[in-house]
Amino acid sequence: MHRSSEFSRRVGFLLGAVFVVATFFIGRLIVIQVVDADKLNAEAEAHQNISRVLYGVRGDVVDANGIVLASTVDRYDITASPRYTVDFLRDDATVTVEQALTEISEITDTKVSVLRAAITQDPAADFTYLVKGVTIAVLRQIQALGIPWVYYDLRPTRTYPRGAVGGNLVGFMGTDGPLAGIELSKDSCLAAKDGVLTYAKGRDGIRIPGSTLEQIAPVDGGTIHLTIDSDLQWFSQKVVSARGKELGAAWATALIVRIEDGHILAAADWPSVDPNNVDGSKVDDMGARLFSSPYEPGSVVKPITVASMIDQGLVNPLDRFTVPGRFGVGEGKYIVDSFEHGTERWTTTGILVNSSNIGMNVMANKLNKRARYDILSSFGIGQKTAVNFLGEDSGYIARPDVVDSVTQYTEIFGQGITTTSAQIASAYQTLGNHGIRKPLTLISGCEQPDGTVIDQPPTEGVQVVSPDAADQTISMMETVAKIGFLKTLVGVPGYRIAIKSGTAEVARNGAYTDDRIISVAGVAPAENPQFAIVVTFGLPKFERTSLAAASSFATLMGQTLKYYRVPPSTGKSENWPIEW
Repeated sequence: MHRSSEFSRRVGFLLGAVFVVATFFIGRLIVIQVVDADKLNAEAEAHQNISRVLYGVRGDVVDANGIVLASTVDRYDITASPRYTVDFLRDDATVTVEQALTEISEITDTKVSVLRAAITQDPAADFTYLVKGVTIAVLRQIQALGIPWVYYDLRPTRTYPRGAVGGNLVGFMGTDGPLAGIELSKDSCLAAKDGVLTYAKGRDGIRIPGSTLEQIAPVDGGTIHLTIDSDLQWFSQKVVSARGKELGAAWATALIVRIEDGHILAAADWPSVDPNNVDGSKVDDMGARLFSSPYEPGSVVKPITVASMIDQGLVNPLDRFTVPGRFGVGEGKYIVDSFEHGTERWTTTGILVNSSNIGMNVMANKLNKRARYDILSSFGIGQKTAVNFLGEDSGYIARPDVVDSVTQYTEIFGQGITTTSAQIASAYQTLGNHGIRKPLTLISGCEQPDGTVIDQPPTEGVQVVSPDAADQTISMMETVAKIGFLKTLVGVPGYRIAIKSGTAEVARNGAYTDDRIISVAGVAPAENPQFAIVVTFGLPKFERTSLAAASSFATLMGQTLKYYRVPPSTGKSENWPIEW
């Protein structure tokens, strides 16, 4: 009986103890799960689960040979956890926070005060940036310091290996995304999609091995393939830059187009932007004037008009015309030539060789307003090119129902209209291609990460004038190169060249000024044209006729023919008479 009572007391005591302990834990559980649940959950989430961006790689921009013009390189952001920023031991010696910041400062060339501000602004924070965008070499130096509260994040950064070469076309990136050129217009191809990695870390701030909670893989961007050859682009930029400076010009452009398919092999602007140093360029120099800046082209338009009139059966290279010293357009107004002359007896070829504005209107006397408009528009004047470059201008031709009594006569020789350099290059491609206008092409496609190519440009051509009309016009342009006033400047030894020059007046506030825009455009070899080239200088101070553009044209044409190993010309050119 005594034993049974003792046993009962012990059991009662034990049960009581269990009850007390259970009550305590139940109470704590209630506090944790109910009273402090939100606070504790937030702290656990903030202190244990960390998300990091997994950056996708933005696609490259490459030239026709695969040479990289824009690419993405690895850079690193150095970060810290202010809440864990304390003194630490290194080789049994204490390293203070201030000493650690000083070491980082010396490696990264960042002021200690800036680093100190980063970690003291919110001492309880888990994350802050110390230095952004360092190279792998700098990162390794920082890692060698062994600072336990310093971390890093990968941050892909845009770079342009060839600098200003093609900078006018490629464009550049800003802090928040693409800002200009192909970087902006083709962002849908180039852009990457970032992923995310979420993992757990311990109280010491270190990632817990095997603790990945979520991972979304990044998707890399595609590659834009350009038609330009970066070596020829570099050479073209060098030529127009040097000559533009010599002439005191405000700007210069040069286009080189392969005639058979309309591919742009070089598209040079001067001045031009270096995407690696955007701040070093003026805003006006950050785009591509070739496409975006229209101007009155002047006499380089005359072959377009002549080819169309041949196509319509109105003239041929041998037709004879009496050209007076001036041409009346009514209301006491007259069209004159760039040089004074009496009544001349010129052939169609002679009018082109002498670049006679008067002669052009004598020949075009049968063309009404609509016919004149249609001639220019059929060659792409007044329309954006197929490139459709960012900010491209369509140029301007007055519609037949609104064109004034003077412009209807001047537009056929390049005054009273505006064009871009790209439009003139396209027109000369058409003449050199036996009258077939191919879509001007700068981008051959977007190669996706899986190797498929999308967004390929159109390739179908349009027969603007007959092959005979185009070929006869090229033959007359060869006569311009042989005996015209630029004959000693535009030649390329061993090759037959066909050209036309232009010296256009610049209008401001409704009146023409003394400023000029000068051009030389042409094709070669004349017997089988392979390349069309247009060189233009805007507002030169020291020489203001197309004579000043001739040497640059010859240099570029000579380099292009040699670069692509075009065999020297064969056969003899036609000796068209220019007078009768």
